[in-house]
Amino acid sequence: MIVAGRVSVNGRTVCQLGTQVDGDLDVVRCDDREVRPRRKLHVALNKPGGYVCSRQVERGQARIGDLLPRDWSFLYSVGRLDRDTEGLLLLTNDGDFCLRLTHPRYGVRKKYLATVEGRVTEDVLRRLEAGVMESGELLRAQRARLRSANATRSMVELELVEGKHREVRRLFESQGFPVLSLTRTQIGPIKLGELPLGKYRVLAASEVRALTMAANATPERARADADAVVNAMRTGSDEGGRR
Repeated sequence: MIVAGRVSVNGRTVCQLGTQVDGDLDVVRCDDREVRPRRKLHVALNKPGGYVCSRQVERGQARIGDLLPRDWSFLYSVGRLDRDTEGLLLLTNDGDFCLRLTHPRYGVRKKYLATVEGRVTEDVLRRLEAGVMESGELLRAQRARLRSANATRSMVELELVEGKHREVRRLFESQGFPVLSLTRTQIGPIKLGELPLGKYRVLAASEVRALTMAANATPERARADADAVVNAMRTGSDEGGRR
């Protein structure tokens, strides 16, 4: 379309491929119809087990996109959860937002609740926090806390920063504790809360700001700033809609 001379920017026909425009300032037209940037959308989903985050799936597999409106097919997941893992998953079409929440250098923490086979001890928790080598990778929980334990199973809350492939499961399996169930409960300041399994909600603008703050600041400052934004949001009217 560009080479054919069907595209104009600010009234001038543009035939050069790779021409850059400012979506907020420049007027772009194709066949004399204005082309507007798609609005940025940020969505929280309570992913059920059995759904995959990839768009390329085998026949018969369920995709997370099946849980969303059809006209939201442009959304992609911010990081991934394994097929058998449930819980909080963010989706967006905002590339910068996605990068800041997934790249380890920004240090956005994620919380997981794992139920594992066997009794987990304080020594095991300390090893998870110290880090273990598995398949040539250093896996480490920023924080590991025992929620409950008996002779047959334990429930442990973990905080991670990097989110390497199957990291939680690999951490526990390296210590001899198979994971029975796994749920992500929080990303930065955003909690899963009471969002029903398989349902979604649009994040409020204040929640997006809180996540951005968490990605831009030191861990200590990020927690304080993000908590302040979320607390302010609770008393305001800037709420996302649940589906």
